[in-house]
Amino acid sequence: MQLMPQPFMAVPVTDRVYWVGALDWHIADFHGYRTERGTTYNAFLVLADKVTLIDTVKRPFLDEMLYRISSVIDPSKIEVIVSNHSEMDHSGSLIETAKAVNASKVYASANGVKALDAHFHHALDVEAVPNAGSVSLGTMTLQCFETKMIHWPDSMVSFLHEEKILFSQDAFGMHLATSNLFADENDRHVMQWEAGKYYANIVMPYSAIVATTLEALAGLKLPIATIAPDHGPIWRTPDDIAWILGLYAKFVAQKPTRKVVIVHDTMWGSTDLMARAVADGVRAAGVKVQEIPMHGAHRSNVATEVLDAGALIVGSPTMNSTIYPAMADVLTYLKGLKRKNLMGAVFGSFGWGANSIKELTDYMTAMGVELVAGPVKVNYVPTRDDLLQCSALGKAVAEELKKRC
Repeated sequence: MQLMPQPFMAVPVTDRVYWVGALDWHIADFHGYRTERGTTYNAFLVLADKVTLIDTVKRPFLDEMLYRISSVIDPSKIEVIVSNHSEMDHSGSLIETAKAVNASKVYASANGVKALDAHFHHALDVEAVPNAGSVSLGTMTLQCFETKMIHWPDSMVSFLHEEKILFSQDAFGMHLATSNLFADENDRHVMQWEAGKYYANIVMPYSAIVATTLEALAGLKLPIATIAPDHGPIWRTPDDIAWILGLYAKFVAQKPTRKVVIVHDTMWGSTDLMARAVADGVRAAGVKVQEIPMHGAHRSNVATEVLDAGALIVGSPTMNSTIYPAMADVLTYLKGLKRKNLMGAVFGSFGWGANSIKELTDYMTAMGVELVAGPVKVNYVPTRDDLLQCSALGKAVAEELKKRC
């Protein structure tokens, strides 16, 4: 097909399916999640008898998407739009897109219809597709499957039978802006970190639902040749598809590994010195340790490190009769993400009130972390004996972790 020159060009996924999304190199924060590598908003054009658009893009990127569509076909020829997910990074330009392309049908899940009505105050006529229901595109068939709470109630995925493409919405995605739109063109180490970060910060609270849904989808035995998520690279080779499915199996299991994450903050350096002694005790026991001072870290990167850990140890000074603000922030965040199967311990320093130890303990208990050592608390500046206790705490957690995994 002869493409029309445009400022932004579509990218072929197959002969009849094109990527027409947008690259966002500038975004640094995605509702509290640090996106150092930017992101993509993936949308897909299907050249069936009824030309179809799968998802749209965040509102500021509408023109970019329309230019990409125009490089393949006149946008007015699009008859059908499918909204797999109503979150605004995918539906923000839906109203304008529907008007621009003059779509006769817009489809979503039953919960998607409710969400889009709430977002746009009934400004768009959206038809619900039943779970496992099909949308006829003439020469092709799109089958839609509800994936509730991966990661919103409205979420669904769509399978294009004739091209064997699973449009997987937010599942199997990542925040990664790259001109290499296919997974086989990207560094796996980068993709592993970003896929893990995405899962840890977005999907992890729903792991039990993810496990059930993936099992149900596997039972359908769909002949998937390509997985096209709404963020990040497209998975188009058998090896890459097996790799990302294997990663998700690990993420879902949340199985502990011999890795200890130590998260702490400090006021005058005492808690930091204690943390270093704790870390040395873990190392002495032959267990991997990742020490994270919150002075220079972001909560979303902490969550990513915790994803594959077996133990979490946290430390804080007492400030204004409570824990240090950065520790309250990260622990509140981790509590909401519901990481399971963790053990750990707490430590901290204080001047005239040791409240931080109780609050850290309360947080860890609320998170379901099994406390297996300590706590260690120090008045003002740690002595040699205090640091030996910290080292012993680290070693005790590491030794218990070794017994269990």
